[in-house]
Amino acid sequence: MNKKLTTIALLSGSSIAAIHIINRVHTSLCTVKNLLNNSENYYYDWRFGKIRYQKKGSGNPLLFIHDLTIGSSNYEFHRLINNLTEKHEVYSIDLLGYGLSDKPSITYTNNLYEQLVSDFIKNVICKKTSVVTTGESVPFVIMACHNNPEIFSKIICINPQSLYLQNQIPSKQTGLLKFFIETPIIGTFTYHILSTKANIEKAFREEYFYHPEEIRDKYIYNYLEAAHLGGYNSKYAFASYASKYMNMNILHELKKIDNSILMIGGAEKEDIRTTIENYKYYNAAIEDVYIPETKHLPQLEAPDAILDQINMFL
Repeated sequence: MNKKLTTIALLSGSSIAAIHIINRVHTSLCTVKNLLNNSENYYYDWRFGKIRYQKKGSGNPLLFIHDLTIGSSNYEFHRLINNLTEKHEVYSIDLLGYGLSDKPSITYTNNLYEQLVSDFIKNVICKKTSVVTTGESVPFVIMACHNNPEIFSKIICINPQSLYLQNQIPSKQTGLLKFFIETPIIGTFTYHILSTKANIEKAFREEYFYHPEEIRDKYIYNYLEAAHLGGYNSKYAFASYASKYMNMNILHELKKIDNSILMIGGAEKEDIRTTIENYKYYNAAIEDVYIPETKHLPQLEAPDAILDQINMFL
């Protein structure tokens, strides 16, 4: 019996050590290109960590806020920014837990990001600001606008998250999922499986782009790098995201805000028209437009069409 226990312990220890090595090698391979780090990066010392941002141009302030999916960062908007700098002072940030920003081992929530956006506008931009945001970041921008209307101008939302999905809150089951992903070694290994190059490519082909032939290798590699910067801490934002800790009911805030809002949908994204109509039901002042032959990331797939809508609306 003692020999069997010793053998089991040795095999278990060897397996864990092997997985640990695989985790480290995987992280190194995904970040070796150093694509996101450049001389245009600035950092805001926020109370929960350093926030990486970029600033270009002059004019009325415009802030870009990326989605919350695996690999998201301000790279999402890189095809738009340089074309807006003549008329706007353009800011684009990596949210806490994403890209080159710090990735502390905390629970990431809608309220956390609402505070981050409000503090960033107040302390870095220091002017009333228009915002362009995507997907699951839309709800906390609406909340921030409701709670601090004096610092927000116009809001542009690209493929906003479904209000139905936004209302799904954490449960015991999702809490266990979060606990599992956050565990050392095995949780990290699971996150690495979910954030492989193959899975990021799959997301681009099936969800982000309507024309797969338009997907460029550099998009995949930038998302891959953003998903693994920070080593083991890169998994914490995803753990909160997958476990629905970033969700919150925003119907009250949506009804009350009176800012000008434009919602842009990728015409081929599943259920996007229904999603935007639901937002308009609670706030009739919302305008909407749909970009043909695009899905979730029209800012990468059809940037000229998005730029036209931004320029007309602002």
